[in-house]
Amino acid sequence: MSATGTAQELIRALVGKGVTDAVLSPGSRSGPLALAFAAADEQGLIRLHVRVDEREAGFLALGLAKASRRLVPVITTSGTAVANLHPAMLEALHARVPLLAITADRPARLRGTGANQTTDQRAIFPGVSFIERVEQLVEGPAHLNLELDEPLIEPIEWEFAPERSGTAFGWSEEAETEHLDPGPRTVVVAGDDARQPARILARDAGWPLLAEPSSGSRNGDEALVAYRMLLQHSPLAEQIERVVSFGHATLSRPVTQLLSRTDIEIIHVGTQETFPAPAGPNVRFVESVDHDGTTDPEWLAAWHAADATATAAIDALLDGTTPYDVARTINAAVPPEGLLFVGSSNPIRDLDLVARPYPVGERRLIIANRGLAGIDGVLSSAIGAALARTSSRSIAYVGDLTFLHGSNGLLIGPGEPRPDLTIVVANDDGGSIFSTLEQGAPEYASTFERVYATPTGADIAAMCQAYGVPHRHVEPAGLAAALYDDVVGIRVLEVPVDRDGRRDLTARIGAAVRAALRP
Repeated sequence: MSATGTAQELIRALVGKGVTDAVLSPGSRSGPLALAFAAADEQGLIRLHVRVDEREAGFLALGLAKASRRLVPVITTSGTAVANLHPAMLEALHARVPLLAITADRPARLRGTGANQTTDQRAIFPGVSFIERVEQLVEGPAHLNLELDEPLIEPIEWEFAPERSGTAFGWSEEAETEHLDPGPRTVVVAGDDARQPARILARDAGWPLLAEPSSGSRNGDEALVAYRMLLQHSPLAEQIERVVSFGHATLSRPVTQLLSRTDIEIIHVGTQETFPAPAGPNVRFVESVDHDGTTDPEWLAAWHAADATATAAIDALLDGTTPYDVARTINAAVPPEGLLFVGSSNPIRDLDLVARPYPVGERRLIIANRGLAGIDGVLSSAIGAALARTSSRSIAYVGDLTFLHGSNGLLIGPGEPRPDLTIVVANDDGGSIFSTLEQGAPEYASTFERVYATPTGADIAAMCQAYGVPHRHVEPAGLAAALYDDVVGIRVLEVPVDRDGRRDLTARIGAAVRAALRP
């Protein structure tokens, strides 16, 4: 089949699979694919997004797929362009996101020669399904590598005539359910993308819910706020007899330590791939869980009482200027049907400590790239998520290094689709998360700034100006009002926060919670 015929067949297949968005980075070998997707865009079949940076294109497609739960292709030419998709494909693999890399390739006869932009790019993404024919399309994450021979460009009337099947991302088979007896003192852990089953189990069984911000479960009366502090400092943690976990929990050491215990029963809804520790004989992997009978209401009441005590102790140390105040303000600013995309490192951990659970049924979407928890591509992922979902308000919450690392996500050509999105940058000029870890101890102070904190002194306002993105400096006290402004297009709110006192603040919070829970 000719290159043009392959491109036409591809569009038909993708639309038949329910694809509504695609991301393209331009190139020569991928030329017929570019023309086909442009024609599909003109015909209202697939909305096309064009980016010159393949790495950012990959993460844009990731965000689109993550928020829509639909297959989203990202198209590149051959050579190094393909390798630039690797970070996004890794994240998609570990977060189970339906991302499809479509890479144009030279004919097989040119492999091993000195032909231009030619390498062996087959199966370049280990662990990701690899296919070489359009008819092999799978749900994703997957890599479709198409060998395209000359002539690459031919005059043609693009006619696709597909039948849209509307297949969305999700489980294709009914899961087998394991029924749990109510006896053991149980907590429910909801990691990234756990979604509503975790909350529903906790509600129906009357068990405490320890839900990460991006779990999709942190709402309702069962969800706790300062659960990681309770695991560290409350006597209740020592009384846990069983854990039921959902999603991919990687956010805090106390939860990882809980799931690493060998002296209690642990049931994980998923596989070892989403369980954060090597599973011992006390860990069972299941497809679905339910419970039988009723539980002791005093167990849940005790956790809620401890949570109220811990949050009060934390709140007493917040003066309106701390990073936790910024996180709390952002959490409160997400309205019903709103979107919040949270960056890795401190922003999501700050949110985790102070975010109050939302009421059930208000359709807020809180998401993050937690598959591998990198700081790369977050701006593009947030932009993709905001493009994929009709939201009452869309916010991205990142640190300064995350912003700088992914700033090319703001490089968007004229006429390209742009969401209404506020990007909040908590700027402490460096990697403050390391100050709260072992390497932040005084004995490592001589090298800490250079090899861990890595301050840059970058002028974020000037960078935004270069990208044509509105920028505004906002103090923490003024952030709430700024977040309620009407937004057209993408804008950046830069909020200064202190890094020097971060380690001390973390220590004081821990001490205050411990004193309150163990008087």
